[in-house]
Amino acid sequence: MAVIAVANAKGGSGKTTAVALLATELARSGVEVVVLDCDPLGLAADWASRCGPQSRITAVTDITPGTLPDHLRRLNRPDRHIIADLSGARDTLMALALGLCDLALVPVQGSALDARGAIQVLELIQCIEANARAHINRAVVLSRVNPLVATRSLRTVRDLLMLRGMAMIETPLVERGAYREMFERPGTLYSLEGRQVPNLDRAQANMQAFARDVMARIECGGRDAHGPFAQLCYQHGIAAEGPCANDDRPARRLFQGG
Repeated sequence: MAVIAVANAKGGSGKTTAVALLATELARSGVEVVVLDCDPLGLAADWASRCGPQSRITAVTDITPGTLPDHLRRLNRPDRHIIADLSGARDTLMALALGLCDLALVPVQGSALDARGAIQVLELIQCIEANARAHINRAVVLSRVNPLVATRSLRTVRDLLMLRGMAMIETPLVERGAYREMFERPGTLYSLEGRQVPNLDRAQANMQAFARDVMARIECGGRDAHGPFAQLCYQHGIAAEGPCANDDRPARRLFQGG
């Protein structure tokens, strides 16, 4: 099981699009995917509910810091991946999810505002690492990228985040009309018809390459990919009875300075 947390402190960064594309491609590989929709808007859960049971994608809502570890223990299976769509609030829930995940994925558009939101997530990750004395596997994915040209602002954002110690997912999420259509119609990107959606094949190829790169990033992390709170809150393959059962104290301590 892989646990992926998708976060940016700024809204409109392409976060939910990244969640939907990643869920679609992972489910297509034959595993179940559960989306933990932690955003009050519930856009990821709404999309998942329209995918249908054949998609192997389901969603859980009303996630709180107290219930997140319990959801992870309950859903823990080798043939299932979990993707958390986090809200923009830099709060206890975000801190706990980042500390529990195998990969913190930060979508960023080519703008200074998006970069600022990503840096806030990075600063929170570094705070968790300093307190837990452990590494959190993280990477930025550039989103809504113009397929024809890399703008100066996009290059500036990329260079800034790399200087801040953020690894980059090699495949950016290209701006495609098919991604918007996916949220307006039932089903996944594979349910759309090419006659009605321009460049659908290119959108699908972009999604496939993106998902491969994300999973490669998790595999490269090896044992170190597991978040520092994972051993407290659940064991991979074994339901844990540790001190984090329905307990958000590890994350709350970060906001209390100890």
